[in-house]
Amino acid sequence: MSLEYIGLKEINGPLIALDGVKDTSFEEMVDIALDDGTHRTGRVIQIEGEKAIVQVFEGTSGISLTNTHTRFEGHPMELALSKEVLGRIFDGVGRPIDGLGAIFPEQRRDINGNPINPVSRVYPRNYIRTGISSIDALMTLIRGQKLPIFSGSGLPHNELAVQIVRQAQIAADAGQEFAIVFAAMGVKNDVADYFRRSFEESGVLQRVVMFLNLSNDPIVERILTPRCALTAAEYLAFEKDMHILVVMTDMTSYAEALREFSSSKGEIPGRKGYPGYLYSDLASLYERAGMINGKKGSVTQIPILTMPNDDITHPIPDLTGYITEGQIVLDRNLDQTGIYPPIGVLPSLSRLMKDGIGEGYTRADHSDVENQLFASYAKVQDARSLASVIGEEELSDIDKKYLEFGRQFEKHFIGQGENENRSMEFTLDLGWKLLSLLPKSELDRVDTAILDQYYKAGAAEDLLKKGE
Repeated sequence: MSLEYIGLKEINGPLIALDGVKDTSFEEMVDIALDDGTHRTGRVIQIEGEKAIVQVFEGTSGISLTNTHTRFEGHPMELALSKEVLGRIFDGVGRPIDGLGAIFPEQRRDINGNPINPVSRVYPRNYIRTGISSIDALMTLIRGQKLPIFSGSGLPHNELAVQIVRQAQIAADAGQEFAIVFAAMGVKNDVADYFRRSFEESGVLQRVVMFLNLSNDPIVERILTPRCALTAAEYLAFEKDMHILVVMTDMTSYAEALREFSSSKGEIPGRKGYPGYLYSDLASLYERAGMINGKKGSVTQIPILTMPNDDITHPIPDLTGYITEGQIVLDRNLDQTGIYPPIGVLPSLSRLMKDGIGEGYTRADHSDVENQLFASYAKVQDARSLASVIGEEELSDIDKKYLEFGRQFEKHFIGQGENENRSMEFTLDLGWKLLSLLPKSELDRVDTAILDQYYKAGAAEDLLKKGE
């Protein structure tokens, strides 16, 4: 039997309260019919005895205490799913906005997902190639990993996100499909158009599922957008045996919506005004990445967040770093020198890459190249610090070689075109070319047999000529 509740107890911003409500549950969906014949959607966010607090998606404008008929639907928010979602564009709560009509669902799933049993998790192995040298070689993205991008206001994280979506591929495993779920939260119309246009013009939209939440959309939709995206990803990965890469931008917009939502409920704020449960809320999203025993597919996440004031100790990047397996940090100084993508190598890492690279995955020398490039670039920073004190002319010959290595490394290895899609072979060979700028005796992080095989003195001469 379905009960309908006439009128409301109170209205507070986007929240409404009803009294005398029995047998309802947290996250239950609500249909609110107004006297003018229009309907609005809400969900239960708080229950106090027989009092239910409902958040109205479309806001409470035009709603009074006496002009509503409210019906509880008996289920949480669900997303209609079938393989038809590929190539489609949805709003933040899964409604089609591409003019191609509704999805005919094979099933409907609770967007809050089901936790993965830790015992049934499979350790992530094998990699996803992004075509970006600095990521593929130095902080390799492993299937089933969550690897965030820490950016800042004005840095080209949107361009980087589009390039990753356009170029990402898996190794040619027999019969395994690859697709991308892209979720944009709190973006302006021009940015949303840029994402849509970029995917259409490059021809990758047919393997992308897009969820677009605009900055003028209700904040409750922003909170639901990543959950809808991850629900679609889990369906494609674990029901359709596909490898799915989920790109979510911008998690800072999500966290700020969560802060506003928490404030409207009157909750006690935590650090910098964010709710005390920000950590567990972010974990409920990030931990939906992974691989499951007995399932062929995987869900890999690249959440993108802009650090307020470039502060990596801010609660959003700080808590994200605790939950995820590494990070890719964009560097403002590199961006100001015209290098794209401005990936700061030294503060970036991928904690799972050691088990997804090397022989059988990428190439036998990958781990050695990565270790040596990191070590050599760290010495570049030391040489630059010394040069800033005593002047470059007073440096030793080896320090001058490190400075030259640093310039060429940033220009040719970190820097690449927005449409330049590099193979793993090209990236690793390029790493060896750059290492040839240094004396063989300086390459102490590489196995001797591999060093003899790949090191060729003077191999970087063509790069130096390009830079003239």
